[in-house]
Amino acid sequence: MTEVLLVATDRPQFGVLASTVRKFEALGARVYLAGSFHLEAEGVPEELAKVALAGAHQLPRNLKHRSQALRRRAGKSPRGLRLWMQIGRDSWLRSRARKADVLVALDASAVYTVWRLAEYNRGAAAKFGLAPALKAVEELKEKGGTAARSSVLPPLHAVARDVRRSVDSLPAQLVRAATPRPVMRSGVGARLWRSAVTAPGVPIKVRAATSRYVAEGMQWAGRTSGAALTLADAAAKIPDPKLRADLYYEGAMQEIRKGISPRSLGKAVKAHLVHADAEFARGRTDEAAEALNRALFLDFHRVLHIDQLSSPLAKDAEGFVAPMYRSKAFQALSRPRGRTVPAAPVPTDRPLRLLVATSANDNFLHLIKEHFADHPGVELRYLDLAANKHLKRISWAAPRMLKDRLSDGASDYQEEVERLMRPYLDWADTLFLEWAAGPAGMLTTIDPGDTRIVVRLHSYEAFTRWPHMTDFSRVDDLVFVAPHVKDLTTSLVPMLRGEQAPRFHVLDNAMDLSGFNRPKPAEARFNLGLIGISQVAKDPKWAVDVLERVRKHDERYRLILVGGDMDPKTSQATREYRRELDRLLAPLEESGAVVKLGPTDDVPSKLVEIGTILSSSVREGCHVGLMEGAASGAVPVVRDWPFYAGKPNSARTLYPEGWVVASPAEAAERILKVTASEEAWRAAGELATEHALTVWDWPVVQKHFEKLFLEES
Repeated sequence: MTEVLLVATDRPQFGVLASTVRKFEALGARVYLAGSFHLEAEGVPEELAKVALAGAHQLPRNLKHRSQALRRRAGKSPRGLRLWMQIGRDSWLRSRARKADVLVALDASAVYTVWRLAEYNRGAAAKFGLAPALKAVEELKEKGGTAARSSVLPPLHAVARDVRRSVDSLPAQLVRAATPRPVMRSGVGARLWRSAVTAPGVPIKVRAATSRYVAEGMQWAGRTSGAALTLADAAAKIPDPKLRADLYYEGAMQEIRKGISPRSLGKAVKAHLVHADAEFARGRTDEAAEALNRALFLDFHRVLHIDQLSSPLAKDAEGFVAPMYRSKAFQALSRPRGRTVPAAPVPTDRPLRLLVATSANDNFLHLIKEHFADHPGVELRYLDLAANKHLKRISWAAPRMLKDRLSDGASDYQEEVERLMRPYLDWADTLFLEWAAGPAGMLTTIDPGDTRIVVRLHSYEAFTRWPHMTDFSRVDDLVFVAPHVKDLTTSLVPMLRGEQAPRFHVLDNAMDLSGFNRPKPAEARFNLGLIGISQVAKDPKWAVDVLERVRKHDERYRLILVGGDMDPKTSQATREYRRELDRLLAPLEESGAVVKLGPTDDVPSKLVEIGTILSSSVREGCHVGLMEGAASGAVPVVRDWPFYAGKPNSARTLYPEGWVVASPAEAAERILKVTASEEAWRAAGELATEHALTVWDWPVVQKHFEKLFLEES
């Protein structure tokens, strides 16, 4: 005979239950009821006394019989888990559950208990609700009356179907109780509740609440991708544009926080663009700007492009941003506003008033400031936007920038930028802005008048949202540090391919390289060096691979690492790379094969001991550390940066023939060949020094900057 065990935490509707028990009886089933609600003294409620209920059992109604520590833990747990702590040890319940063919949760809080009982009786059908339970008994009757005891969990679809049918009737506060975190440690439990969020006909608010609670439990159980998929699956079923975008965003951020590129990134960005377009069409620019801000934040998050060894931009940069530029709201944001008058020509009756501006990072400005501060044809002023709290605030106010760009008239933000920046613009003939980041977006919010605007873009900015928030029709000259960076940036930003694009220049960074050319000891021939290891993109693991290959031929080779370590607080992706790198380096450091020198203010003295300078990066703008190493007489070995490899401009077009290698094996081959003798090594080093000093040294590069600032374009 089939045995059915009903578990309830709340008092059920006994009239309905009695009717169903009769149906169970007609099918030849014996029914038991276990309840943590208050049963009558005789054990069987009056409404059930006239039906063939095989037994009713009062489950413990509190935790007085358990330890104080467990009671404290239970007080912080969801209701479903708390119930299991309360009744899980009941001998009657366990005995009946082991013999049952069908286990039934009559309410949401009993779901977790039934799931746990099903783990002890893996052949029993686990059901949520009376209707699914009746169907399970009917199916058992067709098969002979009892469930086959098996060593596997109940089929996922058999349980998931009932959860989907029942979830739409659950109040949101009960959904959380029914999905306690431990359930999500089980693959069956996790998939069961993931399937519930896609059930047809579920009210929007209940679907959203369910997906969030399920995702919360999965995240706690270490199922990050499962949490993200749950939210994305629910989002796909929700018609409301804002709520759909919110759920996609939450799902994407679940993975981003763990250093994972979101698998639903495209859908998340599209949802925000759809929402932005809808709000923009209604004239609600604030809401549209907020949606666009989130879309940009996701599309250009550093976990996707900076803290990984690759980026979606490497494959098809223009295709990656195409959906963004198809958005009506984004098209409005990207429209060029231009300037009312052209920039004034370079004055001939007085020195040029040159304002050099940046926000905190002036690493590449020192020589430029020093040179033009002493130049008779220039009056120089310097502005650090980060040093003034008001300027710093407006420089990085992305949401306010977007709202301004979507508005037809002057905004509060535009008025504030005008008030704070106009005095600087009125003084300057030329404003040279370092980094095409937040301050560039801020500055181009207003018409610069007849002041010439020159912006320099290094490399990092191309992987951020800022160029897409900058009105380049108000920039006169855009300076790149390398041709491949120019190619990438212009492919990403349509305005840079339009009629109102600024003039383009490619200028090397300002570097004083003459002081690097110092005598090297003979033993430096066997020392490989890497300058800068603080970013994932530097990929020092590639350098370790090269080291291990050359040491197979001669154990005198060492790797010297100069610079600070990666900051694990940057992102989970950075933290994981750093952990793997530390694991690789530990035995090599112990043996002396790797030497970490840490950060230094005196790079030239460190390079004296380095005979081969490596560029192991996956991408670079212009690798300053490599250029400094070449100037020192170290032999350059440059990885063909994978991000740009095979493109019209890359490491192979930036550096002399022979410097660039395609693989660690080719790098090792070049090192072994060039360092085979001291004479060959020193000769190669002298050629590297000659190239560096004649192409990249400041006396050469300063002429290009003088032409940029002081001659008519």
